[in-house]
Amino acid sequence: MLDSSKIRTRKLYYEDAYKTEFSAQVVSANDGDVVLDRTLFFPEEGGQSADTGVLGGFRVADVKIRDGEIHHLLEDRSVSIKEGTEISGRIDWQHRFSNMQQHSGEHLFSGLVHSTYGFDNVGFHLSDNEVTLDFNGVIGPDGIRDIERRVNEIIFRNIPSEIRFLSGEEARNAEYRSKIDLDDEIRVVTFPGVDACACCAPHVALTGEIGCLKVVGLQNYKGGIRVSILCGMRAMEVFFHDRDILEKTANYLSNSTDEVYNLVVKAKTELYETKAALADASKKLMEIKIDRIPTGDGNAFLFEKSLDAGTMRSAVNSLVQKRTGFCGIFVGSDADGYRYVIGKRGGDARVLNNALREKLGARGGGKPEMVQGSVTASRTDIEALFRN
Repeated sequence: MLDSSKIRTRKLYYEDAYKTEFSAQVVSANDGDVVLDRTLFFPEEGGQSADTGVLGGFRVADVKIRDGEIHHLLEDRSVSIKEGTEISGRIDWQHRFSNMQQHSGEHLFSGLVHSTYGFDNVGFHLSDNEVTLDFNGVIGPDGIRDIERRVNEIIFRNIPSEIRFLSGEEARNAEYRSKIDLDDEIRVVTFPGVDACACCAPHVALTGEIGCLKVVGLQNYKGGIRVSILCGMRAMEVFFHDRDILEKTANYLSNSTDEVYNLVVKAKTELYETKAALADASKKLMEIKIDRIPTGDGNAFLFEKSLDAGTMRSAVNSLVQKRTGFCGIFVGSDADGYRYVIGKRGGDARVLNNALREKLGARGGGKPEMVQGSVTASRTDIEALFRN
């Protein structure tokens, strides 16, 4: 039996990134945490998510590396596996290959950013949902588009990758990108003429296998930028999704896809103009309604179907000048609930807000002179509360 205190798991994925099945000896197995003498499962490392698959017929939930040991964490932590036995494993190839595409695409992108702008990739995250690259300098949209185009040209050229392990003098004299200082043997992934970078992950043998790269997000981040990318089928799924939306929108607008943007801009401008006109009309209508309310003692409440927040506050300010009691505007319906603004001249509007919260479950708050919030209740219940 192997001595688990001395084992460093043999990384079969370094020997053949395209192999999917293997057998190995169990070094230790405790509560669904299995360590083998060798494995094809790439652990969560270097910003990349772990491989998925099956080990001994059981689903692998996660894979971690600790002091050279690769730990396979099974979904069923109650599984009993004997130390010293032979066990077979199979990785999920689609998941592995997708990660290879994303990571190799990231190397091409980061390499071109470094050679073109001198900026370093200072952060990388590759999960099942996103791929993000953080650079310590700012590049505008046009520059990012240029890098994206050049990466895809390299993909189409189908150049081979080269992977070498360097140590000693050779490692000290080699030129490669790295986010950390490395003292041990270094694994360098090279795409000739484009990039050389220290990396622990599996990569494609030829850039053509990446398929394509698409930038799907760009934002300022910690003094630099964060770029979101997708490669291969992940990128194609974005193409399909976005194209479907574009075509559906064009059909809805009864026009060509080329005219969608201009039509949407026009519609949005007209919508803003209509909202402004409606808000002005609503304000004038509220002024008329408030003018009809006699000045004097007592409360005053109005219920409306639709008003913007500014008009609601303005109306309450006018009401409290006419009435000595609580004055409020409730906007909405029994089905959808109501937004409200309540004020009181020379008093504390929070008193009524507290009653709304305690009796009807309202949410809101504010200052003594004015509160605002929302309540899911019927108009009848709200008015009954006022009377009491």
